[in-house]
Amino acid sequence: MSTRIVALVGSLRSGSHNRQLAEAAVKLAPEGVEVVIQDEIADLPFYNEDIDVEGSVPAVAAKLREVAAGADAFLLFSPEYNGTIPAVLKNAIDWYSRPYGGGAFTGKPVAVVGTAYGQFGGVWAQDDARKAVGIAGGSVLEEVKLSVPGSVVRFAETHPADDEEVAQQLTAVLAELAKAATAEPQAV
Repeated sequence: MSTRIVALVGSLRSGSHNRQLAEAAVKLAPEGVEVVIQDEIADLPFYNEDIDVEGSVPAVAAKLREVAAGADAFLLFSPEYNGTIPAVLKNAIDWYSRPYGGGAFTGKPVAVVGTAYGQFGGVWAQDDARKAVGIAGGSVLEEVKLSVPGSVVRFAETHPADDEEVAQQLTAVLAELAKAATAEPQAV
């Protein structure tokens, strides 16, 4: 049986380095691990409880939740916009967080990684994403991190999958996430 990791990319830009990093995760997934990029987040309406009721849930949100229900773990790719998480990624987290107490993230391992132009690789946004997804019920792997600085220069002519250092680090993230997804629940 394969471990299924659903990936969300917080950048909609054509040629996004975070999208390329997610593509690298698909390519570098170890045997027995499948990474699926959930592209529907681009078409989600802003979360609104008035439309999140049985019979009124937008089709794209229903599909988002359907794909997420089959996930063993989640991997979020976050750039940094004005020092924080991009709206499209936060909106997807909000849709995933419902119904309250039983959303898609509940009890599942989540890691947050990313790349940004700045010297810290988007760590503020990634920290904000970890906070939001933890509140939404995810089991955040706080120590599993990858922040790649200087994305515009670093990936100008090299895809992240072809950057040996990034590929090794991303492979390690995937291995830790898969390990957490298959670990026996701990007694409380």
